[in-house]
Amino acid sequence: MSHAKNKVEWCLGKARKELAQTGRHRGLVETRPSKEAALGHIRKAEHYIEATLLLEDRFSDIGASTIFYSMYHSMLAMLAKFGYESRNQECTFALVQALIEDGKIALQASDIGKIASLAGDSVIELRERYQYGVELSMAKEVYNQNLGLARRILGQAKEIAEG
Repeated sequence: MSHAKNKVEWCLGKARKELAQTGRHRGLVETRPSKEAALGHIRKAEHYIEATLLLEDRFSDIGASTIFYSMYHSMLAMLAKFGYESRNQECTFALVQALIEDGKIALQASDIGKIASLAGDSVIELRERYQYGVELSMAKEVYNQNLGLARRILGQAKEIAEG
């Protein structure tokens, strides 16, 4: 079993345990596939892209967060379409990776790596750097690369959600 699939199993177990103990979870649960929920996440992802574009000229540092959350909601849309609810970023990334491995979604595994990689300037690291750091702008090239990635993932999520 791949690392991603092992992580998914751990996330499902974590959620079951938390739901039994507290009635809430911070993991991954199986639900009914929901085109409506998927489209809601698509709208949210589009909203974040729109905010990113409004922030571009003067507040590109804040754009690091809006770009990340556009990608994240795009992934949540995919999960909703396949019948999952995630309340944990690592669990979301693991399930998306597992869906890629199973051939259920056509995202590139390398794109997920760009978002969640533990090495290099992943989108998560950029978000944290600009959200918690003191820099007031992001390099234009980095901004454009990540915005392009967010748009590409959103486009793929839309295809999945609408299909």
